[in-house]
Amino acid sequence: MEFLQDPFMQRALLAAVLVGITAPAVGVHLVQRRQALMGDGIGHVAMTGVGLGFLLSTNPVWMATLVAVVGSVAMELIRAYGRTRGDIALAMLFYGGMAGGVMLINLAPNGSNANLTSYLFGSLSTVSDEDVTAICLLAGFVLLVTVGLRRQLFAISQDEEFARVTGLPVRALNLLVAVTAAVTVTVAMRVVGLLLVSALMVVPVAAAQQVARSFVVTFVGAVAIGTAVTLSGTVVSYYQDVPPGATIVLLAIGLFVLLTVLVTPLARRRARALEAVEAECDLDLPVTRRPTVDGATDGVRV
Repeated sequence: MEFLQDPFMQRALLAAVLVGITAPAVGVHLVQRRQALMGDGIGHVAMTGVGLGFLLSTNPVWMATLVAVVGSVAMELIRAYGRTRGDIALAMLFYGGMAGGVMLINLAPNGSNANLTSYLFGSLSTVSDEDVTAICLLAGFVLLVTVGLRRQLFAISQDEEFARVTGLPVRALNLLVAVTAAVTVTVAMRVVGLLLVSALMVVPVAAAQQVARSFVVTFVGAVAIGTAVTLSGTVVSYYQDVPPGATIVLLAIGLFVLLTVLVTPLARRRARALEAVEAECDLDLPVTRRPTVDGATDGVRV
């Protein structure tokens, strides 16, 4: 346990735990809404915030949060009101955010592509005390929303029209989900990186769905898987000197594949057993007679 003696590793592990909890907590709603790639788009937009942070000599995490929130609201409005050209507007927003971030960070006095790499793919050694404070506050907001409003968010994730009929403020809740996803991206970017954060929001949820049969179990399972892979990936990256973001995502994908391999035979066996039960019930049905065209009768089970 020597890695616990290093201050930067203590900060990295704390950040990893918070990322492992918050990313799947938001991702489960995005997956239900079929917006699995929303985190990837927000990550592109957040690049502009990182560049602004370097240009204005402020904390890039807070600046990325501000820009990502604005971008996520724009994305949700485009999704709600955009019609034929909505996908084009989203593409321009994504690519413009990435290009703007690269340009701004190169214009900054102390900025360079080397600084950008740690935000794109994550870096353990660059997580500062100020970053940890920001991550803790932002993670607290994410958990407050996802746990405190879990019933309302579940309702709009399943059926927006039904949620609207029941009187829920669907538009406001949709915007809140978008803002929460933006905050989650900035929470995770120091550990996983902006280009890989979407995977951590989706893959643990997909893995949990292999064994879960309800939303609550999926939520808890996804958070548990996310926490496990972020902690494991952080420790592995410390000893093996490999990128933490890539390590965490590969571990999550590996766990998803493992669960799929283990669960698939059980699911097939269960399906065959169900078919056998249905066939047996069908054989027990009474036989009645009905007239045919020529006046005879034939045996038909009802």
